Amino acid sequence: MSNIELDSHTPKGKLEDRWTQHKFNLKIVSPANRKKYTVIVVGTGLAGAAAAASMGEMGFNVKTFCFQDSPRRAHSIAAQGGINAAKNYQNDGDSVWRLFYDTIKGGDYRARESNVFRLAELSSNIIDQAVAQGVPFAREYSGYLANRSFGGAQVSRTFYARGQTGQQLLLGAYQAMSKQISEGTIKHTSRCEMQDMIMVDGKAKGIVSRDLVTGKLETHMADCVVLCSGGYGNVFYLSTNAKGSNASAAWRAHKHGALFANPCFTQIHPTCIPQHGELQSKLTLMSESLRNDGRIWAPKNKQDCDTAPEDIAEQDRDYFLERMYPAFGNLVPRDVASRAVKLICDEGRGVGHAIDGKKLGVYLDFAKAIAVLGLEAIREKYGNLFEMYQHITDEDPYSSPMRIYPAVHYTMGGLWVDYNLMTSIDGLFAGGEANFSDHGANRLGASALMQGLADGYFVLPTTISNYLAHQQPLDLDKHYPEAEQALKRCEEKIQALMNAPEPQKTPDEFHRKLGQIIWNACGMARERGILEQAIIDIQQLRAQFWQQVKITGSDQTLNQTLERAGRIADFFELAELMCVDALTREESCGCHAREEHITKEGEAQRHDDEYSFVSAWQYSGNVSEPVLHKEELHFEFVRPTTRNYK
Repeated sequence: MSNIELDSHTPKGKLEDRWTQHKFNLKIVSPANRKKYTVIVVGTGLAGAAAAASMGEMGFNVKTFCFQDSPRRAHSIAAQGGINAAKNYQNDGDSVWRLFYDTIKGGDYRARESNVFRLAELSSNIIDQAVAQGVPFAREYSGYLANRSFGGAQVSRTFYARGQTGQQLLLGAYQAMSKQISEGTIKHTSRCEMQDMIMVDGKAKGIVSRDLVTGKLETHMADCVVLCSGGYGNVFYLSTNAKGSNASAAWRAHKHGALFANPCFTQIHPTCIPQHGELQSKLTLMSESLRNDGRIWAPKNKQDCDTAPEDIAEQDRDYFLERMYPAFGNLVPRDVASRAVKLICDEGRGVGHAIDGKKLGVYLDFAKAIAVLGLEAIREKYGNLFEMYQHITDEDPYSSPMRIYPAVHYTMGGLWVDYNLMTSIDGLFAGGEANFSDHGANRLGASALMQGLADGYFVLPTTISNYLAHQQPLDLDKHYPEAEQALKRCEEKIQALMNAPEPQKTPDEFHRKLGQIIWNACGMARERGILEQAIIDIQQLRAQFWQQVKITGSDQTLNQTLERAGRIADFFELAELMCVDALTREESCGCHAREEHITKEGEAQRHDDEYSFVSAWQYSGNVSEPVLHKEELHFEFVRPTTRNYK
């Protein structure tokens, strides 16, 4: 592999002027020439749909691909609570600078200042765009857009559409995309999954796709490729992600030279419905917005853990987040809240179902809020979330507290990108959760939707246009041997999966075992010895997978077992890199909690003098021997300090 020089292309000058000046300095393609260029967008969630719609409206030819039956089924719809924006409608002191600071601090000072400030700056534009599209944000009686608070902030800046914010924003992006499909600037293909990159002279010039209904492999050429394929949380098997969510597009780009940044930075969301049984395959998120009015507590006494919560006296309840973090209370950032919940359960004060002999759950109680605000007010705010909880658990959260426990929800790590959101592969861009750019070591709530739409509507259309302005349009009628070679590689990999030497076990059996290994080693707590053993276990299980995976049916028709096997094969390789990254980072920061670097109070212990950098990993040709590149982080406008939410 060639040596890579990391250049973030971060502009200089005043922080508040950087994006505006940078846009002016970028080249553009004239309207008459845009139809000569073709852009491939893989993934049509918020980032992908927004980017495709914007590029199509500008006049570029866009090809979009998603593995769902419709872009409306992208996992973006699962975002419940809201989207941040520095509008300061509540006149409570919010500003672009405060949103910037909260996001940098929330990420434990492991993100670029320039990228985060741009995100905060664009946040208001996103709300204007969504309102113009007709997104039905909640409104106050006066008609003004309503706001609520989310973790890691002391202002109300979160816009929401009850518990369906992601779905409503995605419908807005989808209708903009559909308009361009009808006008002919976008050609969309559903039920189709990217299998590999096509590289021409070291540049990303296309993809190989597989039709998930017929099994047909096809090549698609373009002037550049944009990956908006989401995060890799499903490597853990149990997560709040949709079961189809996967890392394959990003991982296969990584194996062509795209650096993978901070893979061990995976977010654990504190409020999820606890695991019910050992064979469960999916977990369910309960929105962070519930922490506005819900109070989190656990029994003070272990003997009360089996007692009905209504029968536990107020003086015997430990509202531990309010006790530990009085300034922010139940609205501390997700990594802080998750560690606190784990600490309580590790002490033996968990409630609910026992998994491996330990009760994993605490209470989220709305009794006080209902008494103060009234039942109808709570029903209006959270009714669909309460209904969802009741459908899943058969428990009424209006009369009895919810039970919650942390679960994997989001990944801050992803493909390394520069300020223009281009990866280390020329012509390959990454947007939304597929890149690492904005959240550092911990994402604040209601920031994922903000980043996906900022990347899609405002950043990528500008920076891709600049890239194309420096390129001659690709001759799409020309024969490219690189495309044939990529197609052949895909065929060989599929046949290797279909014809394991000793087929015995389903892909899901291997995935469940992998998930247990990676959760125990690289979940809420990480420790050197456990990480070292996990790397060995993953390597052995991966070898067994290729020897024993059993896939029934044919590769020439619909075969979801084959789909899962291909994704799980990539998870095996990514899981090893996650453990290597966690082992290499000898500190605790944000979600990355190394047991050797935790204070007596259970707080993360950063080592800025040694680890104030982005870990960008290069594929060396051997998945067990990745090469580390470091992008040093420089702070000119904020001073990294120990996070204090007390």
